[in-house]
Amino acid sequence: MASGGWVWLLCLMAFLLSRAAAEGVSLTAEEEYSRGDFPEGFVFGAGTSAYQVEGAADQDGRSASVWDTFVQEGYAGGATGDVAVDQYHKYKDDVLLMAGIGLDSYRFSISWSRLIPGKAGEELSIPKASSTTTTSSMNSLATVGNHFFRIQPQVSLYNYDHPQVLEDEYGGWLSRRMVGDFRDYAEVCFREFGDRVGHWTTVNEPNIFASGSYGQGLGPPHRCSPPFGVTTCAQGNSTTEPYLVLHNILLAHGSTVELYRENYQRKQGGLIGLTLFAFGVVPYTNSAADVAAAKRAKDFFIGWAVNPLVFGDYPEVMKRNVGSRLPSFTSGESKLVKGAFDFLGVIHYMEMPMKDNPESLDSELRDFYADVGAQMMVSLDSYTHGVSPSITYNFLLVNFPVKPGALREVLEDFRTLYGNPPLYVHENGKPKQSPSYLFSPRTGFANRFDAGQVERRNGSLKDTGRVEYLHRYIGAVLDAIRDGCNVRGYFVWSLMDVLELLGGFQTGYGLYYVDLDDPDLTRYPKLSAHWFSRFLNGASVGPDYSNVIVEFELAVADLSHLITHVRRRRQHSSH
Repeated sequence: MASGGWVWLLCLMAFLLSRAAAEGVSLTAEEEYSRGDFPEGFVFGAGTSAYQVEGAADQDGRSASVWDTFVQEGYAGGATGDVAVDQYHKYKDDVLLMAGIGLDSYRFSISWSRLIPGKAGEELSIPKASSTTTTSSMNSLATVGNHFFRIQPQVSLYNYDHPQVLEDEYGGWLSRRMVGDFRDYAEVCFREFGDRVGHWTTVNEPNIFASGSYGQGLGPPHRCSPPFGVTTCAQGNSTTEPYLVLHNILLAHGSTVELYRENYQRKQGGLIGLTLFAFGVVPYTNSAADVAAAKRAKDFFIGWAVNPLVFGDYPEVMKRNVGSRLPSFTSGESKLVKGAFDFLGVIHYMEMPMKDNPESLDSELRDFYADVGAQMMVSLDSYTHGVSPSITYNFLLVNFPVKPGALREVLEDFRTLYGNPPLYVHENGKPKQSPSYLFSPRTGFANRFDAGQVERRNGSLKDTGRVEYLHRYIGAVLDAIRDGCNVRGYFVWSLMDVLELLGGFQTGYGLYYVDLDDPDLTRYPKLSAHWFSRFLNGASVGPDYSNVIVEFELAVADLSHLITHVRRRRQHSSH
């Protein structure tokens, strides 16, 4: 069957599920809520990013990005984005899946190396096919919207994927030259696509990108230095580079916002902001030392990027602890970055208890995590243990605890500390349970995973743990809004299973399962997609979702019978 035929069947399933949502039994529970409890205009969506879903890595003039280089070294679970889930060719089908769930918005990124594959300083050369495909995908969102509702694009300009040629030529984000090149790239995006984009994000989670990719070697361009790297890096300086990279990113962000406001915002009517990764930082104990450690950690993890945007400078504790390794803003640069946002995005997955660790500040050789002067106390189910300040990510692929209060506190901190700016929860979700994905901080990744999934489709669709997670965290957002937090939207990560930075295709965050063993890369809705669709279509949701499971299993059975019938007819007609 052609790809469009399978999508038609899946959309029929989504339609049946949405009818069941509207006609289903109302749940009664203390934690029950519905979409109608959220403010008018509140946006619900899901997200992906270019390299994680597009594929078509060598088509239409695209050049390699630093992410291509990184995965070729065997990271990301041994998988690559050469094909990924082939959204470059399947975007029309995927838009129909979004409509089937009932999404208000789709958050995705544009591939810099696809749009502008040339070297710095060359005349901007935009492959027509790449520009046309991106334009067509945005038009598809609007076209579907004409029939169902308007699917609003929220677009990120950068997600770990600058062109490799810029890395080779001058070191990418380590160089101030990147500020101008990023601004030029952004202007192409504004000019070509801005009339269809209401929300632009310049850089996705720059705080984690800087500390992880340049301090620990956990992401492209894979830079770190002993003894701090979680992986073995060929080059880098973990003590200085994260601070330099984040500084240059903030300048690029400020310059890009200035460009957008001066030349595009008035006529296009869009908004522009920055999206930060935010642990739910809490003190490990109620001791004064741990409370102070948690406050320091918030300044380092969140204030590092947000303080310059709100106040024009880095937090004072960072200046004291980091010293001359922390770049300084000139008065002009401070003016450039201060107020350079219309909204802020928040990426949140888990709580992070912090324990005071003043000894880390005694060392003359320190990285970002040692500069915090605190130790992360990682909770894995009922087991809690300390993590060295230079080892952060050896827990991110496991079954982390459900602590929605941590997200609520993050949103509350933005209200009380940063003037209550407009916020979007741009990523929130849960991977499938896979504690075997831990890797060793000494030897790098403990497992070189197969590129495919661990679980087969039948074992992956009934993701009850993710349903519980989404229910409780969306409820935490509602609680924060009722407390006065200026939250405007919530996005599930991710629309479908995608190539994850650390786990490849092993971690399975998606609302849709993608069958990598199927040449058509068929998407199948999980229980979480059904639950989210019920909620978006007006059903009340509560902690007892047994009826949702029954509806889902019946719908899957009906779809399986339908697919079997179609296959038999197709086989019969071929004879």
